[in-house]
Amino acid sequence: MLAVADVTLRTADAGDVPAVLDLWRRAAEDAHRPVDTARAVAGLVARDPEALILAVRDSVPVGSVIAGWDGWRCHLYRLAVAPECRGLGVGRLLVEAAEERFRQLGGIRVDAMVLDDNGLGQRAWRALGYEPQAEWSRWVKPLPAQP
Repeated sequence: MLAVADVTLRTADAGDVPAVLDLWRRAAEDAHRPVDTARAVAGLVARDPEALILAVRDSVPVGSVIAGWDGWRCHLYRLAVAPECRGLGVGRLLVEAAEERFRQLGGIRVDAMVLDDNGLGQRAWRALGYEPQAEWSRWVKPLPAQP
């Protein structure tokens, strides 16, 4: 059985992209978003090498979170924990690492994107001290793909 002590945290690099995509396919709620691509994840890692934090066991990512910092706000995306590792504290370790990154960057408030119908995710975020902000709605517009 996995123990949190068996997991190490580190930032992702370009070589992790296939394993991250595999983790997200197995662990994440993807019903309402476009399919993630290797190009997009590689672009994230190239642009902000510290943003994608991984929980790794035996060289395999078993959890991830994107700790996005735009210089003003702190945003968390793609918190994902492998199904066989849930309930063991891996998600908490990832979020705590992301929050520490934000503190070091000068952040003062963090938001997390959670689908309305993702009950498991909502319970996890609530357990980590996050609450929904009812007065806000997310507005989106897909951009056309680059040729």
